[in-house]
Amino acid sequence: MIRPPFVARVAAGLAVTAMEEAKKLPTTAVALPMTAVSQMLQTSMRVQQSITSLAIKGDQAFALINWSSEDEQPEWAVFDEDADAPADSASTTADTPTNAGRFALYSLEPTAPIEEPAPGAESESAAATTDGPADEPEIVTELDYPNLTLAQLRARIRTLSIDELTAVLDYENATLARAPFQTMLTNRITTAKAK
Repeated sequence: MIRPPFVARVAAGLAVTAMEEAKKLPTTAVALPMTAVSQMLQTSMRVQQSITSLAIKGDQAFALINWSSEDEQPEWAVFDEDADAPADSASTTADTPTNAGRFALYSLEPTAPIEEPAPGAESESAAATTDGPADEPEIVTELDYPNLTLAQLRARIRTLSIDELTAVLDYENATLARAPFQTMLTNRITTAKAK
């Protein structure tokens, strides 16, 4: 068999490829606008990243030659690490409960202020603390309930009986009375009684 010349083979290959692409055209025409938009967005993101990296390198170069005379942060920039918190913000955050809300996940306030007892109330508070742990139901101690978050309680709640759930709910009502915890316990007791 005689092989056709190279140019003829390339031409035949182009013709076959054109026919295959023509058959695919109806399906690729539908996706063509999305492909074009996707490629444009991808290109714009790459350009933005390149410009940002150039700006960062420029900042580093200016920092080396000390271009700006302001080494301190602007007065409007406040970070968590700053020790100089304004007195106004401290009073408002202390008044606002951090565990309020339906979806609160923390069982204790992370920055709860420690209150000094009054001189006459010292004996009453000592009596309350000695009676407190003794009155804790066994399930509360077993679960380490006072230190549980809402998510941790949700994970453990299905294994408890109705009596245990009721004891935990009574303990919650008597101590912290957190609405999300009370709601979850009440709903679980209702569901368990319905079964």
